[in-house]
Amino acid sequence: MAGPTPHRFSFLAGALTWLLTPLAAAQTPVPEAPPAAPSPPPATPSPTPGGVAVKATSEGISVSSPDKAVMLKLRGYIQLDGRFFESKADRPGSTTLLIRRARPLLEGTLFNLFDFRLLTDFAANAPPLWDAYLEYRPRKEVRVRVGKFRPPVGLERNQSGINTLFVERALPTDLVPNRDVGVMVHGDVYDGTLNYAVGAFNGTADGASADTNLDDSFDLAARLFAHPFRATKLKQLSGLGLGIAASRGLQFGSASTTGEAPLRTMGQQTFFIFRTGTGAGETVIAHGEHLRLSPQGYLYVGPVGALAEYVSSTQEVNLGQQHARLRFESWQASASYVVFGGKAAYDGVKPTDPVGAEAGGWGAVELGARYAALDVDPDAFPIYADPTRSARKARGWGAVANWYLNGNVRVATSYDHTSFEGGAVDGDRIPEDVVMSRFQVSW
Repeated sequence: MAGPTPHRFSFLAGALTWLLTPLAAAQTPVPEAPPAAPSPPPATPSPTPGGVAVKATSEGISVSSPDKAVMLKLRGYIQLDGRFFESKADRPGSTTLLIRRARPLLEGTLFNLFDFRLLTDFAANAPPLWDAYLEYRPRKEVRVRVGKFRPPVGLERNQSGINTLFVERALPTDLVPNRDVGVMVHGDVYDGTLNYAVGAFNGTADGASADTNLDDSFDLAARLFAHPFRATKLKQLSGLGLGIAASRGLQFGSASTTGEAPLRTMGQQTFFIFRTGTGAGETVIAHGEHLRLSPQGYLYVGPVGALAEYVSSTQEVNLGQQHARLRFESWQASASYVVFGGKAAYDGVKPTDPVGAEAGGWGAVELGARYAALDVDPDAFPIYADPTRSARKARGWGAVANWYLNGNVRVATSYDHTSFEGGAVDGDRIPEDVVMSRFQVSW
C-alpha cells in the first residue's frame, strides 16, 4: 500500500490549523494592547496568527489551542526486524527481514474532557486498524472508553509493543484477546494505588482481534491492578504491581469463522492448530462458554525489573456431534537489569544520558531473560487436534539485550529456544531456535 505523499501531509497540517483556529479564537479572548515580549526559545510552540500553537519535539508533532483544551498529536513508530532460524528447525516460516510494525498514531483532546486515539499499521499482512476509540474522562476515578482497543486481560499484551522487554511477546499472549470493539469503564482510585477496568466486548478468539460480532453474544472482561506501596513511605516498593483479570462470554463459530486461532511460538511459528476439513462436521468450532483467568504482577526497583503472569483459557468446542470443554494454560516469568543509563519500568527504559545530547551520552543498556510454558488440554487429542501436527506442550527460554540510544531509537537482539512435546509424526517436534533483531524508531 502506498504511503501518503508530502502534499497530503501539507494539506492535512493546513486543514487541522484551519479547523482549530476558529475554536481557539472563540475560547480565548483577544488581549488588549499586550506588552511586548521577548522572542520565545526554540523549544516553545510557534503560535499562528489565530492563536493555534504548533510544536514539534521528540514526542511527535502537536497542534493545540493556547489553553490546551483542544489538542492533536501526530506520533508513531517503525520496527524493522530480522528473524534468523536454525536451518533444521521444523517450521513453516523462513529466515527473513521484515517490517514488523509501521504505525502512525493520531491522538487528541477535545475540551479537556474527551480523548481519542487512532492507530493504523502499514506493515505487510497486518490489519490496517488497531486502535480507534473515544474516551470521556470527567475525572481520574471514572473514564468511559468506546471503540476498538485492548481488553483489560493480558499483562504483557497491554504493554505497548515499543516497550516490551523482548522482541516478541511470550506464550501467555497466545491465550488473551488482542484487540476488540467494546465499551469500558476504568479509573484510578485510592490515590492511584488501585486501577480498575470493566467492559463489554464483541468477543474474540485467543490471541486474535475482532472488528464485528459474529455470534450475537458479548464478552465481559474485568481487571483489578494494585500498587499497594505507591502512596506509602516504602518508595523502594512503589514499583510493585499485583493484579487479577478475567473474561467470560459465549462464542459460537462456524466452518468459515471457527472462533479458534492457532498458537504461535516466540518466533511466530504455529505449533498448535485445531482440526479443519472441507465437509460439514470436519472443522472444530467454538461452541459455548469461553472463560479466561489471569493473575499477574511486576516489580521494578531501580535498574532491576521482573514480570510474571499466568493465563488459563477454557473454551467449549464442537466437532460435528462431539462436544468438549478444553482448557489451555500458560505462564511466563521474566527479569531484566539496566546495566547503565536508566531505570527499569513497565512503560520502558528512559535513558538519562541519551545519545545526541549535548554531553554526548551512550544511552541505556538493558539485559533480560525469561522462561515461558504453554500446555494444551490432553482431551484435545486426537479428536479435536492431530497429534502429528500439533504439539501438546511448549517450553521456551530466552535472553535479550536492548540498547536505548535515546527516547526514540532502540536496538534489540534476542535469542529464544522452544522445545515441544508431540507435534510430529515420529514423536516430538524439532525444537525451535531463533535469533531476532530489531531496529526501532518512535516519535
